[in-house]
Amino acid sequence: MLTSEPGLTTEGRADVVVVGLGYIGLPTAAVLATTGLKVVGVDTNQATVDAVNNGQVPFVEPDLGVHVAGAVSQGVLSATTRTPPARTYIVAVPTPFKADKSADLSYIFAAADGIAPQLEGGELVILESTSPPGTTRRLGEYLLELRPDLRLDGAPDDAVVHVAHCPERVLPGRIMIEIVTNDRIVGGLTPHASEAARQLYQTFCKGEIHVTDAATAEMSKLVENAYRDVNIAFANELSVISENLNIDVWELIRLANHHPRVNILSPGPGVGGHCIAVDPWFIVAADPENSTLIRTAREVNDAKPGRVVERVLAAMDDFAQPVVACLGLAFKANIDDVRESPAVDIVQRLASAAPHALLLVATPLRTKQDLPSVVSGIVNVERCEMQEAVDAADVVVLLVDHDRFRDIPVESLDSKVVIDTRGFWHQ
Repeated sequence: MLTSEPGLTTEGRADVVVVGLGYIGLPTAAVLATTGLKVVGVDTNQATVDAVNNGQVPFVEPDLGVHVAGAVSQGVLSATTRTPPARTYIVAVPTPFKADKSADLSYIFAAADGIAPQLEGGELVILESTSPPGTTRRLGEYLLELRPDLRLDGAPDDAVVHVAHCPERVLPGRIMIEIVTNDRIVGGLTPHASEAARQLYQTFCKGEIHVTDAATAEMSKLVENAYRDVNIAFANELSVISENLNIDVWELIRLANHHPRVNILSPGPGVGGHCIAVDPWFIVAADPENSTLIRTAREVNDAKPGRVVERVLAAMDDFAQPVVACLGLAFKANIDDVRESPAVDIVQRLASAAPHALLLVATPLRTKQDLPSVVSGIVNVERCEMQEAVDAADVVVLLVDHDRFRDIPVESLDSKVVIDTRGFWHQ
């Protein structure tokens, strides 16, 4: 039956269905739609679906709103909670880690549950979610368990489903730029799947598309983030050592980086986000005996929030009823994403360890004027405007180096105990 429903072709199928409308899925859907493809986004959150169908973005990401609003108004992008038929499916759902640090793949399999009934043969299924090596094959095999009439390989006229992996490689805050300009890695379970995926990404990707097998593509994303994690751990370990030796770590790093072959990263309160704070554990889980450096880096970075909490608690000792301004909750500057954020961890620990203290949290990039659920409802935590928090505080803790915090007059900090975890006022 013919249909004119937004996001569907006249045959009643989408060109592309993107399962998961989060920080990666929605930008991917929007960019694909701007190429003229009919795209449908699928998400279990009705509020997200409603926002997208209204041409709105449920989180902060520069330039994404323009793409979404334009694609929706042109009828090439829509959203729903149920997976429709499509020629291509992109799975961009979370892959958090479990208590034992192994990957939770339940969201991927739930996405497959919605895709499998719609398959007719010939479709392309791409896994974008960051995953341990072998997950793409497990996804393909799970689809065959649900649809034993299909195969993963065969002649073009066979009932084949083509499965590939293409990890995202973008930086929050620059997603709409880097999703187009960055190189991409594509790895299929078969050469045909690799080529089909390459052709799809070539519709919008200006970077080079590198083709490999699925397991190598999966591992490449993990290795990229583990590399960053190890280098951040070196900087964070230096900050702890420098504090114990009464050395200014920011000055130390600045001087060391004058060496032509040295480029030490900046330390911070820890490492957050769904990539660097999570992905290295997938490598450790895959080969625990031979990943000692990667494991140690994770442990160094995971320990850093505790060091910050100790410093703040020590500063509170000088005040009977201390007021602490906590500047920022996101895991990095100029975004509102709090996934695995060390800032959130620090606020939660401080609130628990010092119930007599009042924590005033400034979150300048929140799209709503409330605290994210991870800290809302804590009795001694309140949201406060940036300057009001600083003026009222005995202790000021800079947790996120948002550009907005540069509007704080330095002289307003003169009478405060300042704990700058980002080197913000050393720049």
